[in-house]
Amino acid sequence: MALKIPAKKTPEEIAKLQQEIRKLKKEKNAFILAHYYQELEIQEIADLVGDSLGLSEAARDAKDAKMIIFAGVHFMAETAKILNPKMKILIPNPDAGCPLADQCSAELIEATRKEYDEDIPVVVYVNTTAETKAAADVTCTSSNAATVVKNLGVKKVFFGPDKNLGLYVKKTLPDVEVIPIPKNGHCYVHRRFDVATINEIKKQYPDAVVIAHPECNPEVQDIADFVGSTAAMIYFGKETEAKNVIVATEKGLVDRLNHDHPEKNFILAKDTAICKNMKKNTLELVRDSLLYEQHEIIIPKEIHDKAEKAILRMFELT
Repeated sequence: MALKIPAKKTPEEIAKLQQEIRKLKKEKNAFILAHYYQELEIQEIADLVGDSLGLSEAARDAKDAKMIIFAGVHFMAETAKILNPKMKILIPNPDAGCPLADQCSAELIEATRKEYDEDIPVVVYVNTTAETKAAADVTCTSSNAATVVKNLGVKKVFFGPDKNLGLYVKKTLPDVEVIPIPKNGHCYVHRRFDVATINEIKKQYPDAVVIAHPECNPEVQDIADFVGSTAAMIYFGKETEAKNVIVATEKGLVDRLNHDHPEKNFILAKDTAICKNMKKNTLELVRDSLLYEQHEIIIPKEIHDKAEKAILRMFELT
């Protein structure tokens, strides 16, 4: 049964919940990880806020805590469990899935291997299930996708599930054939961005620079002044001298940039760019996951071992 999402809270209610969480976190010796796409009120109580790669590394290295609360979507919590199997990993809302991850199954990978009947390595985005990672040769993130493929030293790879990230890799490495699995895998949030809307925003802010995530459509990437991962966009926002920046990624990152750099103006490139699954985590659910130690991530050993091999291969290649 899906968990009920509570109504919008007052600042006083937010502060009270955050205080409860901080108290419980100390009592339970818990480590809270939050993705940049979480609401700011959740980011504020996290021990670390990051992108997929940064959070994966933090989960791997968190040895002293008794448990990790992963405020993100399900595949992220699974990745944390794979990298730190002895740690208790809890996700506030087990219904926080990822439609992109669901588009590339282990069965699809096996069927594609058989269809081509060639020894072609399979590279999958970390935005995949544990079962899918277990069926692949190596994982990647938006930060390191091109580096992973380059360092494989091959002329042809299967790449999934995000087609646009695969096209970005192909553009970076034109001599490598990138075969998408599936043919049209996509993030519904990043696919919403379009050139016409960005150009309309630029009429209002003619001096604005445009930054975009590589999950965006190629035509959006082409007009961007900078294309990079979530973490790279955070860094760009910190370092840029531009006063107005149009951002083509999920709203949570734009909220974070505006929070951290009030002297600048970060503008969401489309107001519907909201990941509903990321927003399924709430302060109430973070508190309850701590209080009741509920919604633990469990991965069968056979799946874990194969998926771990693919993830560790990513770290070796980068």
